[in-house]
Amino acid sequence: MTETRNLVLIPARMASTRLPGKPLLDIAGVPMIVHVLRRAEQANIGRVAVATDAPEIAAAVQAHGGEAVMTRPDHPSGSDRIFEALEILDPKREADIVINLQGDFPTISTDNIRDVLPPLADPTVDIATLAAEIHTDEESLAPSVVKAVGSPIGGRRMRALYFTRATAPYGDGPRYHHIGLYAYRRAALERFVSLPPSPLELQEKLEQLRALEAGMRIDITIVDTVPRGVDTPADLETARRILAKA
Repeated sequence: MTETRNLVLIPARMASTRLPGKPLLDIAGVPMIVHVLRRAEQANIGRVAVATDAPEIAAAVQAHGGEAVMTRPDHPSGSDRIFEALEILDPKREADIVINLQGDFPTISTDNIRDVLPPLADPTVDIATLAAEIHTDEESLAPSVVKAVGSPIGGRRMRALYFTRATAPYGDGPRYHHIGLYAYRRAALERFVSLPPSPLELQEKLEQLRALEAGMRIDITIVDTVPRGVDTPADLETARRILAKA
């Protein structure tokens, strides 16, 4: 899978109920979105750009030497935003794989970014994502932790059967914390954004269920750790402590 086939897109917007202006919050002297941009660039898997509807985010990215693309402000999800960005940045359709990297993962490892690609070596896989084994009851029980339920297919791989906020699967055995990093085949992303929200997606409030309900195949790479997302002031302080030592 050559670099020229891959396009890493980082959706970012200013609106956030708990952390307004989140992408531009300072972490170790640099806006959070720039930390994510740097991690994506260091992963060295292809072209990287930030997709945003905010001129101030685009300006911050460009001031640090990154690429930004302006998208419409009315997108209901990051998937819709990256699809518009894909069409703007790649009108000749040279990219085959589109990686959707959340803009609030400033501490994600470059290895984790790379780990999302191997499942797409199988031509029957439409979308690839990540998960890490859960080791605490707190994580197992928390609705904020999305659980990936899948069937092992060898190595550190699963074929996704379901995603849920419930504690699942039932009984003894491993449970997995889903990590919201996705790699789409271009055709899969095109199909995904054309579909209406599905019943289970609306019930669980999990966008990836739309793909499963439509019969699309999602495979999961099992990784060792969950990157720390920044959703609250406490998360922000944790990220600041981690990156101050980097």
